[in-house]
Amino acid sequence: MNRAELADFLRRSRERLRPEEVGLTAGPRRRTPGLRREELSQLAGMSADYLMRLEQARSPQPSPQILAALAKALRLSTDERDHLYLLAGHRPPAGPLAGNHVRPGLLHLMDRLAGTPAQLLSDLGDLLVQNEQAESLFGCTCTVEEENRNLVWMWFTMPIVREAYPEEEHDPHGREHVADLRAAVARRGADPTALALVDRLRDASAEFTALWELHEVAVRRTSRKRLRHPVVGAMEFDYEALLTPAEDQRLVIYTPPPGSATYEALELLREVGPRTAHRSHR
Repeated sequence: MNRAELADFLRRSRERLRPEEVGLTAGPRRRTPGLRREELSQLAGMSADYLMRLEQARSPQPSPQILAALAKALRLSTDERDHLYLLAGHRPPAGPLAGNHVRPGLLHLMDRLAGTPAQLLSDLGDLLVQNEQAESLFGCTCTVEEENRNLVWMWFTMPIVREAYPEEEHDPHGREHVADLRAAVARRGADPTALALVDRLRDASAEFTALWELHEVAVRRTSRKRLRHPVVGAMEFDYEALLTPAEDQRLVIYTPPPGSATYEALELLREVGPRTAHRSHR
């Protein structure tokens, strides 16, 4: 908690807010710029004494509920609200989820990555879209029915998915899938879609259930992946995930390690194209 910065930000935010913006009458005798402390405390549902101690950097750490009330009363923007939370030593609330909507900017970026396999995934593991190079590499899993396009579901219920990966890496990959999903479910709270996916996986896979009960958590951001493609053979990639602000979508880029033979294999895949490459699954 940065008491001095929090005090300054609250005071200046209060002074910037005009009474008429919150439905109050300024009146001819008002000398205080912006809102009076008593007016803000009433709008936020707290005592004027507590607000005074906050603005004088003398208060204990305010709760997230207090911060939410202050942000609403001060008409703070999302960026200003997040700044308020960080100054008070709390993680800001998650922003609105992107869901299954793919922003045009991300699609444009994927088009620019024509020579690099790239996928857009939800935080739950749903494959939303992929470029041609990723389709040649992993197969066209994006066209299956919606309930089966989830990569975690495919890993634990479709044995053919694992055939492209070295057997000694099956267990680490499974643990990565579950730890990443655990983080996403916790981030979403009581989200029915996330809870339904976990229930479905627990019913279908004893392996998933055992890993889920370990309660391991790790958001997948970077890793090294090895696989064997049925057309071009062994390949190796660096996995890099770029997260959206709410962290419910990630643009995943697969790049060959410098100096690896995967560069030549990708060139061959580009010539073969997704229509003739064997349909393997990630």
